[in-house]
Amino acid sequence: MSEGIEMPKDFLWGGAVAAHQLEGGWQEGKKGVSIADVMTAGSNGVARKVTDGVKDGEIYPNHWGNDFYHMYPEDIKLFAEMGLKCFRTSIAWTRIFPNGDEEEPNEAGLKFYDDMFDKCLKYNIQPVITLSHFEIPYHLVKEYGGWRNRKMIDFFDHFAEVCFRRYKDKVKYWMTFNEINNQIDFRDPHPLLQDSGLEMTDEDNWEEVMLQAAHYEFVASAKAVQLAHKINPEMQVGSMIAMCPVYPLTSKPQDIMKAERAMQYRYFYGDVQALGFYPEWMEKYRDRKGYDLDITNADLATIKAGTVDYVGFSYYMSFTTKAHDGETHFDFDEHNDLVSNPTVPKTDWGWQIDSVGLRYGMNWMTTRWHKPLFIVENGFGAHDKLEADKTIHDDYRISYFHDHILEMEKAVKEDGIDLIGYTPWGFIDLISASTGEMKKRYGMIYVDQDDEGNGSKNRYKKDSFYWFKKVIESNGKDLGTDIQK
Repeated sequence: MSEGIEMPKDFLWGGAVAAHQLEGGWQEGKKGVSIADVMTAGSNGVARKVTDGVKDGEIYPNHWGNDFYHMYPEDIKLFAEMGLKCFRTSIAWTRIFPNGDEEEPNEAGLKFYDDMFDKCLKYNIQPVITLSHFEIPYHLVKEYGGWRNRKMIDFFDHFAEVCFRRYKDKVKYWMTFNEINNQIDFRDPHPLLQDSGLEMTDEDNWEEVMLQAAHYEFVASAKAVQLAHKINPEMQVGSMIAMCPVYPLTSKPQDIMKAERAMQYRYFYGDVQALGFYPEWMEKYRDRKGYDLDITNADLATIKAGTVDYVGFSYYMSFTTKAHDGETHFDFDEHNDLVSNPTVPKTDWGWQIDSVGLRYGMNWMTTRWHKPLFIVENGFGAHDKLEADKTIHDDYRISYFHDHILEMEKAVKEDGIDLIGYTPWGFIDLISASTGEMKKRYGMIYVDQDDEGNGSKNRYKKDSFYWFKKVIESNGKDLGTDIQK
């Protein structure tokens, strides 16, 4: 494997997690119930269920996470040993506002993040914080219908303002909504619930409700950007996009047009948040569909005035699509229009492995949005084996990261991409958002815990831990796969 390319001296190497997937302590410190707390365990091919409240006899993996809530001092010390420059996590909305609509915040929740951020800063690790990462207060879902309700804008911005004011001298980089564009797969209730707290019925037009919810989120995000800049002009607030490039299966013009529409549909969220307006095709699309959304002139002015400072994004895989016979509009239905790409391998969970797609996506976003980028998720879920001597040999993960980091470095050095940093996902084992499993492991730090929450919870360094430590020490120049423990 080839040598890497040294990155700019201020480049932020880090790691990424989310509060609901690792903290645990789901009722401690007066925390309220979030949508993540009513999601049961699933598995590969078995969807997680959302129950009407917490039910006896069900397994809720997010209740225990990996116990970071209690173990963060030791964990952050490990992060420092790895050499992290930043740590991307989220603030659990229900730790600050247990129901989401209170006037006064919960001091116990605020203090937890004060203490945790202080521990990071002690080791010169910058917190990179997402405000809404798949854990909307469950009360806001049941009482208001989630983001289909305009009142959510005020609830979110009250939460954002409290966080901005409390941590204005501790957190520079923020993001508003995690993977806001995942909900374009509107036929799947899972992302609709996680992204926007939407519980849909047969009477709903699911796409119309989703587009309305996304609009309210755009307004709330734009207001949050303006709030942050007013509170501390040094704060940077980004969007967070799930970047999965959509390729045409063949060079047929119809397949190419289908892929073009797929990219427009998946990423109009980025257009609104980075450019400050809806693209022309989306306005025509809504008219053709007969959608009458609550979009005011004041909303559009807010969106224009509150564009993000940078685009944070996740990258795990690319997609592929093909046109149907006789198509004229080339509308993209992600749930039904994706096809397998025969040219790339796949993970055990069926995710396409495509390192070049990362470089392609970075170029596509830069050309379209002209904003600095921040890779805030990239990773490889796999089955790891804890050996008798407590080692974990994950050469497959090292190979994955090697190839993706090299493409990232080419994008910066050869293509001129303005990139803030790179935080691989789940660099410490945690609960999978999609399946609720622990055995779908992403981390470079192994957590001794099974899918039912059993185990010592001891932390062990995988081979990838030592490899990534070397990458950081060399600022990306040494990507060799020899492991020096």
